[in-house]
Amino acid sequence: MKVLAVCAGRAQPLRVGARTALSAIDKTAVEGARAVRRLGLDGDEQADPSVHGGIAKAVYAYPHEHYAFWRTVRAQAGVADWDAPLAPGRLGENLLLQGLQEDRLWIGDRLHIGRARGPGCVLAVSEPRLPCHKFNAAMGFAHAARLMLQSGWCGAYLGVIEAGDVMAGDVIELEPGPREVNLRELFRARAPSATASR
Repeated sequence: MKVLAVCAGRAQPLRVGARTALSAIDKTAVEGARAVRRLGLDGDEQADPSVHGGIAKAVYAYPHEHYAFWRTVRAQAGVADWDAPLAPGRLGENLLLQGLQEDRLWIGDRLHIGRARGPGCVLAVSEPRLPCHKFNAAMGFAHAARLMLQSGWCGAYLGVIEAGDVMAGDVIELEPGPREVNLRELFRARAPSATASR
């Protein structure tokens, strides 16, 4: 289990249907170590704090294992070539992870990141991400949010337990929490009340 990329972005205008909204969903990979503080990654912003950011949703992590699916559906929708790579951060994630998919994560699990190389940080799984209309715009087609709801490939919001830093290549050690609520199960429980136009 490791961090493949660390991504950050600033809030900027995003065309959402017939209107423009402020969004920081478009993130790009950064070089070297990046500080992780109580409210998130240095240099990263959230445009709408009512649904992103804050103590419980300071960092958003997404499994790299799902990237092939998103490449395929974007090509099927005609918004990207079949061989077009999907750049880290494209789904709005701060951390692109390998080896930690939603069914392996439980609310309260702790991720010790980068402990082998130095200060690292400790992040706790707090809740799943529910997609909104801005996700459709970022992915380039109208049914992206619905596909996330159907697949359950939501990624995880993380709270910061111990501030520190994180960088691509960092090894992740998983410390199990109480193991009462699985991340994917919680997503499925919440998903019926979420809509693609939220």
